Amino acid sequence: MKTDIILAGVGGQGILSIATILGAAALRDDLYLKQAEVHGMSQRGGDVMSCLRISSTPIASDLIPTGAADLIVSLEPMESLRYVQFLSPTGWIVSNTVPFVNIPDYPAINDVINELERRDNVIAFDMDATAKEVATQRSSNMVLLGAASTLIDIPTEKIENGIRTIFAAKGEKMVESNLAAFRAGRLRAQHREQ
Repeated sequence: MKTDIILAGVGGQGILSIATILGAAALRDDLYLKQAEVHGMSQRGGDVMSCLRISSTPIASDLIPTGAADLIVSLEPMESLRYVQFLSPTGWIVSNTVPFVNIPDYPAINDVINELERRDNVIAFDMDATAKEVATQRSSNMVLLGAASTLIDIPTEKIENGIRTIFAAKGEKMVESNLAAFRAGRLRAQHREQ
């Protein structure tokens, strides 16, 4: 088993929380893990990217080569396209369709969505709306994780245990809210595949 994931988004969206949860889940599944993070101006809404490599055998490098990523997982549609050169020919993009307009020349959102939709192997939907339905908009990163989890070979219960571990200090209500968002994202992605 080997899964190379590019996690992308904008500072403050919770991308690094996803990396932490998947890392905890991978370790619980006795898998090897390497991670490299690139923080843009994350405090000011800059881009954030993390390479996450999970494998059943030792991993030599924490960086994902161009054309080798199995997944691009992004909370921002333009950010998912920013790293598309890393995607393997059979790789998947899992992305929120809601833009985070943080630059003056942000392209027309319809153009960004059309570019996503013209690609094979894409799961993209309004994750903010799904998060609001079951929890709060702030849990859209857990909706994203749920959708992406359908393509990651780690048992669901281990990812859910990672969510429990990461959010336990914030109380049971926060844990349950994030689990509900995760499950809603997973369900939405599973229905899309049918």
